[in-house]
Order: sequence, then C-alpha cells, then structure tokens
Amino acid sequence: MDANFIIPLENSQLTEFDFVIRMLVTAGIGFVLGLEREYSQYSEKVEIFAGLRTFMLVALLGFLTAFLGKTFTNWIFIVGFLSVVCIVAISYWVTSNKGNIDGTTEFAIIFTFLLGGLVFVGSINLSLAITVITVVLMSLKITLRTMIGQLTQKELFAFVRFVVIALLFLPFLPNEYYGPYEVINPREVGWIIVMVSGIGFVGYILMKFLGTDRGILLTSILGGLVSSTLVTFTFSKKSKETPELSQNYAVGIFAAATIMIARVFLWVFIFNKSMLFALTLPLLIIFFTAFGVALFFYNKQFEKQQAVDKIMLGDPLNVKNAIFFGIFYMGILLLVSYANDTYGAKGIYFSTSISALTDVDAIAISVSKLGGTAINLLIAQNAILLATLSNTVVKIGITLFTGSRKLKKYVLIGYGCIFIAGIIGFLVLNS
Repeated sequence: MDANFIIPLENSQLTEFDFVIRMLVTAGIGFVLGLEREYSQYSEKVEIFAGLRTFMLVALLGFLTAFLGKTFTNWIFIVGFLSVVCIVAISYWVTSNKGNIDGTTEFAIIFTFLLGGLVFVGSINLSLAITVITVVLMSLKITLRTMIGQLTQKELFAFVRFVVIALLFLPFLPNEYYGPYEVINPREVGWIIVMVSGIGFVGYILMKFLGTDRGILLTSILGGLVSSTLVTFTFSKKSKETPELSQNYAVGIFAAATIMIARVFLWVFIFNKSMLFALTLPLLIIFFTAFGVALFFYNKQFEKQQAVDKIMLGDPLNVKNAIFFGIFYMGILLLVSYANDTYGAKGIYFSTSISALTDVDAIAISVSKLGGTAINLLIAQNAILLATLSNTVVKIGITLFTGSRKLKKYVLIGYGCIFIAGIIGFLVLNS
C-alpha cells in the first residue's frame, strides 16, 4: 500500500502518520509548558492568563499555521505569530496595570507558538531541547532569585571579569602557531587560561551554594571530563587559600584522576579496540585504585566536617594562577617538541612520557591510532600506561609545589597508591 503524502518538505515527504506524530509531540510540548505554569499559579498563588489548555492550543496553533503556511503562503504563519504577540501584549498590559509585571508566562506563550512551528518542519529534537531548557528556567524562579540575592559585589565583579576574558578577549587571539617548532598557539593557550579560571570560578560558586564537599566533588567531576591536570592545579592553589578544605580538595583531585582513566579507556575503545584486550586489566587496576582512594578520603572528610559559613572560600576568580598555568603549558609544549625532534620514533616512550606532562588525552588518541600499524601494538599499549604514570608524577609535583601542607600529605598517599597500581598494571601487561 502506497504512503499517503500530505506535503513535501525539502527533499522528504510528510506522511499522514508523520503528521499525526508531530502534532502529538506539539501537544505534548504545550502540555509540559502549561503544566509548569499551572503549578506555578497554585504554588505562588498568582493569577496567570494562560494555563494548561491555553498552552496546548497555542502550540497546536503554531503547528497548524506552519502547516497552512507551507501549503498556501508563509503569511499565514506570520499573521498567526503576530496575532499571538498582540494577545500576549494586551494580556501583559492588563496584568501590569494590576501590579504584576512578571512576563514569564507571556514570553512562554510566544515560545510555545514558535515551538509548534518548529516541530512541524521536522526539528523535533531541537524543539524538545528548547522545551526542556524553558521548563527548567521557569521552574527555577525562586531558586535563581535566592542565589542572586546571596551574591556579593566581589563575586558579581568576578563573573563580569570571566565573561570579558571568555567572550571579549579570547575570540580576538590569533589562531596561528608561533615560536620554536611552531607549537605556541595564542588561542589554544587562551583556552587553557579560560578553563583554569573557569574551573576555579565554578568550584567557588558550587561550594557557596551546595556546600564544600558536594561543591568540590561536582566541580572535580565536571573538570575531570576536561583535564584532571587543570583540576589538580586549581585545587592545589585553592588549598593554600583555604587549608581547612585540603581534604575536600584531595577528594576532588582523586575523583578527577579516576575520570581521567575512564577517558583513556574511552579513547582507546573509540580509536583502536584491538588494543583494549590487553589494556583492560591494567587500566581497571588503576581505575579502581583511584576510585578507592577517592572514596576513602571522601568518607574520611566527614570526621572533620566544618560549616560552610565558617570557611573563607578565597578568591572567586584567580586570573593570575590561570595565566601561570598557561605559561607552564607553553613550556611543556616546547619541551615535548624538543623531545620529539631530538629522539624521533625511537624515543616513543620518552616522548609520550614528556607529552603526558599536560594530560593524557592527546597521547591516548594519537598512540591508539598508530597502534598495530606505525607502532608495535605492545609498544603502543606500554606508551599509554607510561603516559598515565608520567601524568601522575606531574600532578604530584604540581601539588608539592603549589598545595597546602595537608594537601601535600594526602596527595602523596593517594597518588602514591595510584602510581603503584600503574606499576602493577605495567607489569601485568608485560608479563
């Protein structure tokens, strides 16, 4: 039986079944947004002009006017949109005269109409993502007001400085390579500075509103997805500002290290699955050791738990530390380039160990691609483990150089166990 097409959309056809599915998705979007507004009306005890039924009807109106506009003329959708805007404007004028100047519901109605049209043209995933973001923003009204009310002028100024660095300074840095070996890229170094300062700022905010233990742990997890070395450096510097939180920072450092091992496993799985058979056991030994160390210090930190309001959280945005790490990163790039230029392929172990001074992702990806082809499979596997050990030594050095006295002790114990696990994994691989 031939499909009954309703309307052609670019290079595809919209069947009756597809039409019904998209219409139901549209109604669902209106239902979710309307449900949030209805709940807000009862919880906050305020009157709103649009509830559950209105939101569903507006969503379907956007869907149908998009359908009619595609069938006849786009002016149908435009007129429908302008009509909704006019109704919303009149409603806001009436409610504002009564003293209610909150326009969240009015803007949500306009969004709902546009989302209905977006679903019709086939951007279902995009429309659902926007719906989720919209619902979250609407439901966080009280939480956001509470958080903003607790911000100090210093914290607000720190946020402004971070925005200036990330959005106004970084994009104008040249994206070209300079210096010896042509490895210094100002844009890349700028990203490093933004990430270091960003991790520190996010950690500060999370600690302020979630508490020290949960804030630091969540920051380490998010930061560990990017670079465990950056997390180690950031937390080590902050431990000097707040030595009372040294054990909390140690937990964050070990949690980021655990995620680093998971990242290595993921890169090898993606780029060269044949290397995983022998690497799985060594990587699991390191992973569970790092996880065990993080869990041990996490449970131990509650023995000396302190109230958040009794602890100074330090500087919310320390740009000087971020710039220092950027300079350190450039020095490592030059050292790696020198090692590769001097020793070449014969010094693969030495080169990968030096390269891992920054982080292991680049090594894991590049060596996995070459493993079994340009590089012997066992050599490639050993190179990844050596890079992991080298990166562990670097993070120990960073902590000893920049961390508090307590953090140095914790890191020597924890990373010492992780390093021993790496040695055991290396021996297992070569047995």
